[in-house]
Amino acid sequence: MEAGERKEHVLKQRQVLIFFILLSIAQADSQPRHYSVAEETESGSFVANLLKDLGLEVDELSERAPRVVSKGKKLQLQLRQTGDLLVNEKLDREELCGPAEPCVLPFQVLLENPLQFFQAELWIRDINDHSPVFLDKEIILKISESIIPGTTFLIERAQDLDVGSNGLQSYTISSNLYFHLKLRDSPDGIMLPQLVLDKALDREEQSEIRLTLTALDGGTPPRSGTAMIHIEVLDINDNAPEFTMLVYEVQVPENIPVGSHITTVSARDLDIGAYGQISYVFSQASEDIRKTFQINSKSGELFLMQKLDFEFVQTYTINIQATDGGGLSGSCVVFIKVMDLNDNPPELTITTLINQIPENLQETIIAVFSVSDPDSGDNGKMVCSIQDDLPFFLKPSVENFYTLVTNTALDRETTSEYNVTITVTDLGTPRLKTEHRITVLVSDVNDNSPAFTQTSYTLLVRENNSPALHIGTISATDRDSGTNAQVTYSLLPPQDPHLPLASLVSINADNGHLFALRALDFEALQAFEFRVGATDRGSPALSSEALVRVVVVDANDNSPFVLYPLQNGSAPCTELVPRAAEAGYLVTKVVAVDGDSGQNAWLSYQLLKATEPGLFSVWAHNGEVRTARLLSERDAAKHRLLVLVKDNGEPPLSASVTLHVLLVDGFSQPYLPLPEAAAEQAQADSLTVYLVIALASVSSLFLFSVLLFVAVRLCRRDRAASVGLCSGPEGHFPGHLVDVSGAGTLSQSYKYEVCLRGNSGTSEFNFVKPVIPNFLVQGSKRISEANPSFRNSFEFS
Repeated sequence: MEAGERKEHVLKQRQVLIFFILLSIAQADSQPRHYSVAEETESGSFVANLLKDLGLEVDELSERAPRVVSKGKKLQLQLRQTGDLLVNEKLDREELCGPAEPCVLPFQVLLENPLQFFQAELWIRDINDHSPVFLDKEIILKISESIIPGTTFLIERAQDLDVGSNGLQSYTISSNLYFHLKLRDSPDGIMLPQLVLDKALDREEQSEIRLTLTALDGGTPPRSGTAMIHIEVLDINDNAPEFTMLVYEVQVPENIPVGSHITTVSARDLDIGAYGQISYVFSQASEDIRKTFQINSKSGELFLMQKLDFEFVQTYTINIQATDGGGLSGSCVVFIKVMDLNDNPPELTITTLINQIPENLQETIIAVFSVSDPDSGDNGKMVCSIQDDLPFFLKPSVENFYTLVTNTALDRETTSEYNVTITVTDLGTPRLKTEHRITVLVSDVNDNSPAFTQTSYTLLVRENNSPALHIGTISATDRDSGTNAQVTYSLLPPQDPHLPLASLVSINADNGHLFALRALDFEALQAFEFRVGATDRGSPALSSEALVRVVVVDANDNSPFVLYPLQNGSAPCTELVPRAAEAGYLVTKVVAVDGDSGQNAWLSYQLLKATEPGLFSVWAHNGEVRTARLLSERDAAKHRLLVLVKDNGEPPLSASVTLHVLLVDGFSQPYLPLPEAAAEQAQADSLTVYLVIALASVSSLFLFSVLLFVAVRLCRRDRAASVGLCSGPEGHFPGHLVDVSGAGTLSQSYKYEVCLRGNSGTSEFNFVKPVIPNFLVQGSKRISEANPSFRNSFEFS
C-alpha cells in the first residue's frame, strides 16, 4: 500500500472511531437495563443473555471486545462470547447491600472497537437464609408490684438479616396469666415487641415470672428464634427516671480515635435510696452498635469502641434506657452523625491500554480508564490531568470514564518513548491524589531517507594501483530503526555514457567501501566522477544520492624523452660552430618532454661529459648548449658532448643524449675531414651517391617520426579533453628546471642545406643559411596546442 493510501485508510478509521464514541456517549445517557438473580447463586450461574439488549449478533460481539466493568470490587460478573452473563462468585445479598431493599448493583458493559458503554443494574433477590436472632438470650425485667394493669413494657427485639417477606414478621409469647404481647411499629418501620400487663402483680404471691419469646419470619419454610424473659417483681417504686433530653444529636468526624468520648446522657429520679439509683443500658441496640459504642452504666457517658467509617455507615441511632432501683425506666435516643473526611484517595481503573502505537497517526486512543472516590461532597469530586509537555490529552466520557488520546502525530525519531502520568485529584481538604504511570512506545515508520555524511566525496588514487584496491568509503545514516534503518549502497549509471564505470570501480553494498577494479593510468585518465545511491530496506524503500569524484594522482613512471637531437641509431647529427663565435654563442638546444605531470614533469639539464671541459655549457632550465668562452685555434675541431636530462620525480628518472660539435673557420670553408671520411677517402666517389641517399632517407624518416609523434600526442590530448581531466602543473616553477608545458624552449627553428662536392679530395659541408619555413611554424603551433607539455617546434632537412 502506498503512503497516501495508508494515510487515507488511517483517517477513515479515525472518523469511524470518533463516530462510535459519540454514538456510545449518546446511548450511555439512556435508562439502564435491569437483571435479577437470587442470592447465594453459585459461581458460574446464568443471569441473562445480553445479545438482544446490546443489539448485536454473536459474531459481532466477539469483534467488539466486550468487557464488564463495575464500581469497586463488590460485583464480579463474566460476559461470554455467546452473550451469556454469568456470576463469577457466590453472591450474598446481606454482605453486598446490608438492610437496603431493593439490593441494586449497577454495572456497565464496555464495548471496544468502537468504544460504547451499556448501562445495566443487577437486582439481588433475597432468600430466607437467616433466622431471627435475639442478641440477649435472656431478657431481665424488673417490674414493681404497684404497676397497674394495662402498663406496657418494651422488650428486646430480634434481629433478622433477611429483608421483605423473608424478614422478621411476628412475635409470640408463651401462655401465662399476667402478660400478653403487643406489637408496634417504630418511626423507622421496625416492629417492636411490648409486654402488656393484664393482671396486677403480687410479689408475695409470685416474686418472678419466666416467659418464652419467639420471633418468626415470613420465609418458606419460616424460621424462628427464641429468648427467655425473666420478670422480677419489685416493691413499689412510684417515680420512674426521666432524661433531661429525649433526643441527643451528636456529630463526630470519622477519624475520631477509638476510646474517645462521644456524649453523656443524663436522667434523674425523684425517689431516694435504691429507687433513686439509676443505671444506663442500651435498648433495642443492634450488634453493630454494641461493637461500636459503649456506655458507662453509672455515669451515662458514651464512648467509641471501634473506628468509624463514613463510607460504610453515615448515621447511628442509639436507644438508651435509664432504670432505677425500683425497676422503673425511661428512655432517650442518641442520633450520631458521622462527618465525612477526605480520607480516601481517588481510585483509577484501567480498562483498555495500548502500550505501542506507530508514529504519524492522528488522534489515537491509548487508554480507557475510570475513576472513583468513595468520599462524599467535594471530597468525592475528582479532576484528572496529565503532564503539560506531552502530545496527549484526556477526553471525558460518561460516568467518570476517560480516554487518553494523542493530539498530534508522533515522531519516533524525536521521542521514541513517553512516560505518561495520569493524576486524579479530589477537591477535598486536604486534597488527595492518585497517580498512574503509563509507558507508551512509538514504533517506527519508514519516513526518513538515508543521509550521506557528505554531499560529495573526493578520493585520491595513485596511478598504477593494484587491482581491487580499497580507495575510499562512503557512509550514510538513517534516523529510522530496525530494517527501516538498514542501508545498502549501489553505483548509479554515469551521466557520461562513454565512461566505463563498471570496469573502473565497484562498491560493497553493505558498508560502502569503494574498490578500484584495475590499475589506473594518469596519462590516460586523470579524473572521473560518478554518483552513488543509498537505499534503506523499509517499505516503501527510501533513497538518496551523493557525488563521488576520483582523482588519479600522477606517479613518476615516465622517463624524459629527447625530441632533439633524435637518437635513432643513424649517423650522429653534427652541430657547426664558427671559431669566431663569441662566448655564450647558442650551439643548439636539447629538447625533451616527460609524459608525467607536475613536478614529475619538471626537467633539468646537465652536461655530464665533454671532450674539452669548460668550452661548452648547458643551461639547466632550458637545455640550451652555448659556448662558455671564446674559441681559439688551439681548440680541437671536433667535440663530443654527453647531456643528461632528469625529471624532478621521486625517485627521479633520466635520459641522456650525445651531441657532436664541429668547429669551423667559416661557413663558406669546407669542413674538416671527419675520421670516417678520411678512412674511406679512396671510395669517396662511390660513397657520395650513397651518402646523399642516406641523408635523404634519414631526413624523410625523421620528418615521418615527428609527424607520427605529433599525431599521437594530438590523439591523446583529444581523449583526455573528452573526459575533462587535463590539468597542468600549478605554482612556482624552480629556476633551474625546464617547464616543458610553458612556451617553447627553442627560440628558432633551424634548417640547414648540406651539399657535398663531388670529385673532391675532401668531402666538406657548405653552410647556406638558417631558414624558417611557414609550414614548420604552423606545425609548431599545432603541436603546442595539442600538447601543452611540449611546445617546442623544430624541423631538420
